[in-house]
This record gives sequence, C-alpha cells and structure tokens, in this order.
Amino acid sequence: MTIRRMDNIGIMVEDLDAVIAFFVELGMELEGKGLVEGSWAARCVGLDAQRVEVAMMRTPDGHGRVELAKYLMPQAVGGVPVDAPVNTLGIRRIMFAVDGIDDVIARVCARGAELVGEVVQYEDAYRLCYLRGPEGIIVALAEELG
Repeated sequence: MTIRRMDNIGIMVEDLDAVIAFFVELGMELEGKGLVEGSWAARCVGLDAQRVEVAMMRTPDGHGRVELAKYLMPQAVGGVPVDAPVNTLGIRRIMFAVDGIDDVIARVCARGAELVGEVVQYEDAYRLCYLRGPEGIIVALAEELG
C-alpha cells in the first residue's frame, strides 16, 4: 500500500478570517489556528524563509480537513483570477456531502457566496450545485436523495 489516507487539502488565502467564516457556515469546525515558521517549514516547502498563519478546518465526521494558509512572509503570489471558470486547469473545487442543500446555499449566499450555475438534480440520486465563496474558492455540494 502506498497511501493510507488523505489528510487535508491546502488553500492559500489573503483574508483568513473571511474564508474561515465561509467554511464554518458550510458546517466545518475550526480545529485550530496558529503560526508556522522556522527553517524546518521553509525547507519543507522550498522557500528561503516563511511565516504563515494557518487554520485547520474539520468536517463534522472528523475525517476531512481543509488547511487554510495566509502567507505573511514571503508575500503570496497571485495566480488564477478569483472569477476563473470551473474548467480552469488546476484544482478547482472541493465537494461536500450535505443535508438540506437549500438551507446551506441560503446560509452561505447570505454571507456573500454565489451560485456558479444552478441547483440540478442527477437522476433520483443527488441534488448538486457549485458555489463560489471568498477569494474565488469553489465548493460543490451534493445532497443524496431518497
């Protein structure tokens, strides 16, 4: 066996508090927040030096995690535009299974998120949608039917 599990997905952000609030509204829990710095960390990621504010978000079942990171040093490098379409190359979205998709959409849209397309039904199995949150982060939601 080569992989035992997936530990987390990392997202680099500018407004850490806004992105934390977005994921909390989706139903994730803030597991912890702290500063990562030192030569060991810089060597690991291939930078000369770094100072990074990190927040670890956890799904309610305790199995999924999203690591949010705000680089204080060196300054973050811009990349994909925040309004990039979902077919832009690279990691474009994270999908969450939810109960009450309409309620989740209403809560996060009240905080500034927006639907990318529309809520659709796939056969008799799922209702699905894509949402764009702060800094262009795209999350997909899937509500299992039946």
